[in-house]
Amino acid sequence: MNFFLAVADIHEIAQPVDYSLVPPWVIYGAVILGLTVLGLIGWWIRKRSLRPKLVPSPRARALEQLKRIGREMEMLTPYEFSIAVSDILRHYVTEQYQLPVTRQTSVEFLSLLAKASPFSADESSLLEDFLGRCDLIKFARYDATPDDSRRLLEEATQFVEGGKLEPA
Repeated sequence: MNFFLAVADIHEIAQPVDYSLVPPWVIYGAVILGLTVLGLIGWWIRKRSLRPKLVPSPRARALEQLKRIGREMEMLTPYEFSIAVSDILRHYVTEQYQLPVTRQTSVEFLSLLAKASPFSADESSLLEDFLGRCDLIKFARYDATPDDSRRLLEEATQFVEGGKLEPA
C-alpha cells in the first residue's frame, strides 16, 4: 500500500522553461547573415587579388628610371652615369620597338636604323648623337663633365618623350 501512495505523490515532469529573450529563428537568421557577409568579403578579396595589375608602359618606366638616375647624377662619375643612361635608353628601345639594341654595338644599331628605321629623322639624329656621346665617354675615355652628363640625360629624356631637343 505504501507503494501505491508513493506513486500517487509523483507528479508529471513539466516541460523545460525557455529563458531566452531572443527567439531561435533570430539566432539562425543572424548566423546565416554573418556567414553570407563573410563569404561576400572573401569573394571580394579574391576577386580583387585576381584583378590584373596595371603595368606601366615602357615609356613610363624609362621616364621614371631617367628621373631616378637624374637625382643620382652628382653621386656618379660621368663614365658611370653614361653607362646607366645608355642602359635605360637601350632597354626602352628594346621594349618599345622590339629592336635588339641591348645585343648590338652602337655602330651596328645605327647601320640597322639607316636601312629601316621606325623613328623620325629627328629621333634618329637624336639617338645617333646620344649613342655617339655615350661611346665617346665609355670607350674613348673622354674626360666628361657634369654638363656632358646633363646633356646625355636631356637627350635621353627627349628621345623617350618623343620631343625635339632644343639646340645647345
